[in-house]
Amino acid sequence: MSATAGPVWGRSEQQDFRSRVRGTLLGAAVGDALGAPVDALSAEEIQAAHGPDGVADLLPAHGRRGTITHLTQLTLFTVDGLIRAQVRRDTGAWHPPTDLHRAYLRWAATQRDWGPDERRAEDGWLAREEWLYARREPTRALLMGLGDTTMGTLDAPKNPAAAGPEVVPRSAPFGLLVGWEPQLVAQLAVECAAQTHGHPAACLTAGAYALVVHALARGDSLDGAVQRALALMAARPGHEPVTDALQRALGTVRQGLPTPARVEELAGAERRAPGALAAAVYCALVAEDVRHGLRLAVGHGAASAAVGALTGGLLGALHGETALPPAWLAELEGRPTILELADDFAMEMTQGPALHGPAGASPGWLARYPRAV
Repeated sequence: MSATAGPVWGRSEQQDFRSRVRGTLLGAAVGDALGAPVDALSAEEIQAAHGPDGVADLLPAHGRRGTITHLTQLTLFTVDGLIRAQVRRDTGAWHPPTDLHRAYLRWAATQRDWGPDERRAEDGWLAREEWLYARREPTRALLMGLGDTTMGTLDAPKNPAAAGPEVVPRSAPFGLLVGWEPQLVAQLAVECAAQTHGHPAACLTAGAYALVVHALARGDSLDGAVQRALALMAARPGHEPVTDALQRALGTVRQGLPTPARVEELAGAERRAPGALAAAVYCALVAEDVRHGLRLAVGHGAASAAVGALTGGLLGALHGETALPPAWLAELEGRPTILELADDFAMEMTQGPALHGPAGASPGWLARYPRAV
């Protein structure tokens, strides 16, 4: 796998990109935190507990308000893996799916261990963040897919029947590779999805989501981003469940005022990846603002955490971090870590050679993102 040379970054472009990176990661985490407490409830149960307008604010889960789930944990390790892939590229070891797999194995270790092992210097800084060792309902497919060191591939995927929506949110960071061609972005997302969820619908949904985020991060409108994703996905065998879901999302926008029932119908009772993406795209398209879009995304009673995370990632990539509700950000678990990682990613994408290239390798950067496997 190869990528095109990155863009030449001016100061304003760097600031805009950093805002979109922060917006994507923070928005996804806020959506995850908003939806997680009601993820197992039906729409009727949500309305009975929280009124006809559904969830209005962050709710307690895991001992406090604003806690994230495995969806955000894996998204952060995706970012870590992408940075490590770029750093290792200087050595000639350029195979991003392998670097992402190693990152996901570092996440899997957090689900088994009590806390960081300081002896493992190759883990880098993210795997030493103690708050990430909380176990937040990881699905069986995730744990089994990463239960050994064998990497799933498209030819030999892990869990070939798994099509759950939890595979999709971690693909948002692939869309932030704005210097890559869209086809390569989609391919990387698809290949990395197969490491835990081998069903074609799951893998292709991950690729489609990455494509939409990629277009948004490059400054496209949301409708335009979805149309680009549809055009590119149509060339892939087995695309129909994904492209049909996106088309349904676009069609539902024209059916009247948004309601939880419309979101629930798009998401589907089966809790599959294409439905979650359709629901998220719809919520982002009809959103009056980020708060409205996220409340709509989590109030329907079908994979609320995943749809919330996907919607938050879309709206964050579209509008940047300043559009996110400040009160929700203030209570978000792990916010300092998310911001630090987002800024590191933005620096790597815009200044990488100066950080670890042959002429200017920074020992501090290489300690944070070691080249060792």
